[in-house]
Amino acid sequence: MTQDSALLPAPEIAPNEGLRDGSNSRKVFIKTYGCQMNVYDSTRMSDALARDGYEPTEDMEEADLVLLNTCHIREKAAEKVYSALGRLREMKKKKAASGREMMIGVTGCVAQAEGEEILRRAPAVDVVIGPQTYHRLPEALRRAKDGHRVVDTEYALEDKFEHLPLAEAKKIRARGVTSFLTVQEGCDKFCTFCVVPYTRGSEVSRPVSQILEEAQKLVDGGVREITLLGQNVNAWHGAGPNGEEWSLGDLLYRLAEIPGLARLRYTTSHPRDMDDRLIEAHRDLRALMPYLHLPVQSGSDRILKAMNRRHTAAEYMTLMERIRAARPDIALSGDFIVGFPGETDEDFEATLRLVGEVRYAQAFSFKYSTRPGTPGAEMKDQVPEEIKAERLERLQALLLRQTQEFNESCVGKTIDLLLEKPGRLPGQIIGRSPWLQSVNVDAKASQIGDIINVRITGTGTNSLFAEFAEAEV
Repeated sequence: MTQDSALLPAPEIAPNEGLRDGSNSRKVFIKTYGCQMNVYDSTRMSDALARDGYEPTEDMEEADLVLLNTCHIREKAAEKVYSALGRLREMKKKKAASGREMMIGVTGCVAQAEGEEILRRAPAVDVVIGPQTYHRLPEALRRAKDGHRVVDTEYALEDKFEHLPLAEAKKIRARGVTSFLTVQEGCDKFCTFCVVPYTRGSEVSRPVSQILEEAQKLVDGGVREITLLGQNVNAWHGAGPNGEEWSLGDLLYRLAEIPGLARLRYTTSHPRDMDDRLIEAHRDLRALMPYLHLPVQSGSDRILKAMNRRHTAAEYMTLMERIRAARPDIALSGDFIVGFPGETDEDFEATLRLVGEVRYAQAFSFKYSTRPGTPGAEMKDQVPEEIKAERLERLQALLLRQTQEFNESCVGKTIDLLLEKPGRLPGQIIGRSPWLQSVNVDAKASQIGDIINVRITGTGTNSLFAEFAEAEV
């Protein structure tokens, strides 16, 4: 994912448990920051640790192991981690005083970027693990138990996915009816604002066989919807069963054949890799949801060039037209960075014009923040903070109006709704529309995992409301 791309709230994933009833099991709490790939990675770390007797807990106080799975996309991300580590240090001291041990680990992109510096600044940390070396986490913890503080951020050509275990079906069922599945990591685009190539490395695509095996395991565990993940997911390519090279479109066609897999999504894409086969998949596959997150970042060709995006605003607009021609009901989402170095009022107005033409159903927008080590951080003509703030306010007001208009256009429509989890009110279940909106409907908890036919009756601040339609599917 590029900077700030598709940043959905990442739930806290609490991996493994250590009961204090005399058993040998231990408890682990994982705090997950940032993007969906970190959510996926936290789940896989949980699975790897399960082999060493760890079980999940949602209570940090009772954890024998606390892992911070970090994100380095935003400015001051590292400082937030150090602040959290300061609080954990006090918790660790308190536990030690009562004769209880607690280990602390830092994983993810801040771990990759900071490495030994984390151990220097945070003496309470026992292990630092980069995003490509999670499969070595259990061994690192064993070494830490022996008194060695471990930093493991070096990786070669080995594939972490070959080593991380797949979850058992019963554990998948406990996690829900939707799931992420990482198919690609890293990025070769080197956008000048983005730290991903330096923290996640160059582009690596998982083999078709691995992806299909994991997808089947997820479906066997009760998953109805899979979202394929990658920092640059539509750059994925892999050898098919007969040795021919597959594209992401080919993979989606194959995944859509899995019985019981009702829905497919993917994120995050780059406009340069949106090929004909992928557009055809949007046209042909009922399982592929009519929602596409395709970041543009700016509407100004001059700024796009400075960002090293390798596409123009006109090329992006042409692509939008082709996608909408293939799937007229598709909802579009995007990413925007305002205040990139050298951005003028004219450049910003070009972004507003592009947004006005595309009409986004959802979007993510941020002020440019410098990332150490990226070309953008060294550029001249950094935009003053007050100008960035004013531009962001204007852009977000426009994007919010478009989202509200899209949501309001859904009122009265009858749609298929995948029921995912209990709502906040008794008897309420929350589902996702084909366009990724959260929808509240009165239903039974036993129906979670079903796809039902509902009529949208109204809109809220961040969700829609619905009632059962005449027929179900």
